Amino acid sequence: MKKLLKWPSFMLVLILSLVLSGCSTGTDTPSASGGGDAEAKGTIERIKERGKLIAGVKYDTKLFGLKDPASGSVEGFDIDIAKALAKQILGDETKIELKEVTSKTRIPMLQNGDIDIIIATMTITDERKEQVDFSDVYFEAGQSLLVKNDSAITGLESLSGVKVLAVKGSTSAQNIREKAPDAEVLEFDNYQDAFTALKAGKGEALTTDNIILIGMQQTDNSFQLVGGNFTSEPYGMAIRKGDTAFVEEVNTLLKSMKDSGEYDTLHEKWLGSKPE
Repeated sequence: MKKLLKWPSFMLVLILSLVLSGCSTGTDTPSASGGGDAEAKGTIERIKERGKLIAGVKYDTKLFGLKDPASGSVEGFDIDIAKALAKQILGDETKIELKEVTSKTRIPMLQNGDIDIIIATMTITDERKEQVDFSDVYFEAGQSLLVKNDSAITGLESLSGVKVLAVKGSTSAQNIREKAPDAEVLEFDNYQDAFTALKAGKGEALTTDNIILIGMQQTDNSFQLVGGNFTSEPYGMAIRKGDTAFVEEVNTLLKSMKDSGEYDTLHEKWLGSKPE
C-alpha cells in the first residue's frame, strides 16, 4: 500500500521535470560565433566592455597589411582603416589588437568570435554574404596576372597548360579555374608563400587582385602585371551575420572618412594616388 502511495509523487516529479525541460529557451546553448551571454550583446558593446577592437588583417599583403619582421609592426591601408574604427568606437586608435588572418581562415575566425571584424582585402560575393554581413565597398580592385618580365604570357589566352599560383580560399583561385580551365592551378596558404613559389619557378604566373600584385611587383621589379583586369573585386569589411548595428557603425566611419578627406589621404599614402 505504501509503494502505491509513493508512485504518484514520483510520476508528478518526472512530469514536471519533462515540462520544464520542454519550456527551456535554449539561451545557454553556445552559438556558432562564440556562444553564451556575451554573444547576445552586439559587437560594439563587447568592444567597449573589452576596451579594444580586435581586427582580422593580413600580415603578408604589401600596401594593405604587411608585418615588418624587424619591428613586428603591421602597416597598410587596411590597418589604418582599422585604427580609424577603433578611434571612432573607443576614442583612441591604439586601443586595437591586430590578428593575422588568411583568405582561408578569416571567416571561421569571425564566426568563432576570435575577431570582431575582417579588414583584409576581402571581395564581396553572394556566396560570402550567406556567411557574413559586409560594409559598403571601401576599395575597388580587379584580378590580374603577375609574371616574370621575360615571360611569354600576355593574358588569360596564354594560360593553357601553364602552372598558375593562387591562394587558398580566395575568389582568385575560383575565377582562374573558370576563366582559364586548361591552366593547372596550384594553391598556397598565403600570398607570401605563393610569391616565393613564383620566384622559385614553381609556377609561371601568380593571380590575385591587381593591387596586391602591384605590392609584390614593388618588392621585385623583375616581375610585371599582364593581361589587365579580368574581374571586378569590390572590397568590404566583414561583420558577423545579423549584427546590423555594427554594419551601420562601419558604414558611418567610411562616409565620415570620405567626407572629411581622410580616406583620400590614406589612399594616396598607401596606393600612390587619390581615388578616381
